[in-house]
Amino acid sequence: MKHSGVQNQSAMKDFFAILRRFVPPYKKCLILNIIFNILAAFLTLFSFALIIPILEMLFQIREAHYTLMHVGDASLKDVAFNNFYYYTQELINNFGPTSTLAILAAALVVLTALKTGATYLSSYFIIPMRSGIVRDIRNYVYDKITALPIGFFTVERKGDVMARMSGDVAEIENSIMSSLDMMFKNPVMIIVCLAMMIAISWQLTVFVFILLPLAGMVMGKVGKRLKRTSFEGQTQWGVLMSTIEETLGGLRIIKAFNAEDKMSKRFHSENQVFYRLSNQVARRQALAHPMSELLGTTAIAIILWFGGALILSGESSLNAADFIYYMVIFYNIINPAKDLSKASYAIQKGLASMERVDKILNAVNPISNPAEAVPVPSTDTPVGVSFKDVSFSYDGTTEVLRDINLDIAPGATVALVGQSGSGKSTMADLIPRFYDVQRGTVTVGGTDIRKLKVHELRSLMGNVNQEAILFNDTIFNNISFGVETATLEQVREAARIANADEFIMATEQGYDTPIGDRGCRLSGGQRQRISIARAVLKNPAILILDEATSALDSESETLVQQALDRLMTGRTTLVIAHRLSTIRRADLICVMHEGRIVEAGTHDQLLAPDAAGYYRRLVEMQSLGQN
Repeated sequence: MKHSGVQNQSAMKDFFAILRRFVPPYKKCLILNIIFNILAAFLTLFSFALIIPILEMLFQIREAHYTLMHVGDASLKDVAFNNFYYYTQELINNFGPTSTLAILAAALVVLTALKTGATYLSSYFIIPMRSGIVRDIRNYVYDKITALPIGFFTVERKGDVMARMSGDVAEIENSIMSSLDMMFKNPVMIIVCLAMMIAISWQLTVFVFILLPLAGMVMGKVGKRLKRTSFEGQTQWGVLMSTIEETLGGLRIIKAFNAEDKMSKRFHSENQVFYRLSNQVARRQALAHPMSELLGTTAIAIILWFGGALILSGESSLNAADFIYYMVIFYNIINPAKDLSKASYAIQKGLASMERVDKILNAVNPISNPAEAVPVPSTDTPVGVSFKDVSFSYDGTTEVLRDINLDIAPGATVALVGQSGSGKSTMADLIPRFYDVQRGTVTVGGTDIRKLKVHELRSLMGNVNQEAILFNDTIFNNISFGVETATLEQVREAARIANADEFIMATEQGYDTPIGDRGCRLSGGQRQRISIARAVLKNPAILILDEATSALDSESETLVQQALDRLMTGRTTLVIAHRLSTIRRADLICVMHEGRIVEAGTHDQLLAPDAAGYYRRLVEMQSLGQN
């Protein structure tokens, strides 16, 4: 019992912590919601108060004669009750019992209409807050995803990140946000009704105060494991999303290797785990309603017995009509209390999803702007890049780069060659601060890149990768990506430099042609030339080419290489290449092996008899492969 109470207390604490984070922009909506909830609660009391004179005076249960009282003649409670009976008595005297019954019935309808109107307005103002918080959470998660370093997504599964942004945020909307109305409306109704119950009979209400917490503890014990099971279920949903994402991305390989059955068995197994966890969560939620109904009926039965005993004993001022009104009010507490218990179940489930979303929102971004940033180097003239005693490790233990020293002169072209896994791409990723070095420094224009603002640093650079990363948009928007002020003429000029204008104009809609998901409507060479045009339009001071031609056929490679040659002119360029024919004219070729630069020089110098021989072996191996 104690453990479940602590869990419920912790859940409520977490719930209100979420509200403190996201509610401030919607304070006005929240205040209006609370005002109309209070108004609805009081109108509920006043509408049901009409039952008492109907029972007592029309059916002659109470035959006392009332005179009008004023504030100060007695307590406020006594004045209110007396005058209520006085005006009802006057109605009976003036219009008769039948007409008075009709007037009271009409008043009941009017008060109920006002109550339902206030209830609607309370929901009307909470809805923008509820939807707005969910919208804000989605925006925060997306903004965080775009801000987090690439290293975060090498640890987290992409499908799981998608599941958190879709399934978990939807669960927060369905669970926590759908409970907002109940969390703000029901406590108001319960407090107002309890206040009236105390005014009618404090003895009976003390008994209720003892009874309801006992019922609440029983409900809490039933739901104490819901949050943990929900967390496991949402995690498993992330696994399913990852499998679906991997299947769609690797469908060609799955079919080529006849692995459909293997992937189906894997998915079915994971889906079975999710099915089992979903059943556990749904069954616990389904238990909430019958359990609360049973406990509520039990509570009513006990209070009927206890209240009846008080009346029959004659030890209480409570009469039959007051007791019926008391029971009506108490019944109006039961439904809000049941809704509150169901809301606590839903919140437990939603908190599990919020915990998963918070893993993204609370992730620390190690790539941050310095407190006092240094102005970015001028791009009027070429900018040099230097690596000084640089060592780097992805996991903090195994060094991928060791003691790298390299100076790339302004306007020079430096090529990195070597076997896969030797650290070439890692070096390229350190320049735009996709990762930060553990030891040593990387400088641009003589300034440590950690002293520059990240956005300004990356504005100096253009990237062309082995896989052309394009978006499901038009050709124009892909080339002008990141350059908001680009005109069509500027985009066309960039495309001409990239040898792309001719094939673009041959398409049905020219530069307004959609290219499909990841550019699937274009050939590999066309995609690469569009990515080069994008780099040309950016007009970067530093160019990073990572295997830009390795995946192309000979004809496409020739066109792309011509475009790259134009792009590299007058720019500081770092080229990563496997095809050594593409880097013969580089100012400096660095051969990498196991995270170190083991040889450096021009193409001719590295082939000289007195050279270390690493580069020569790479050339010979490639020549043998071509033969």
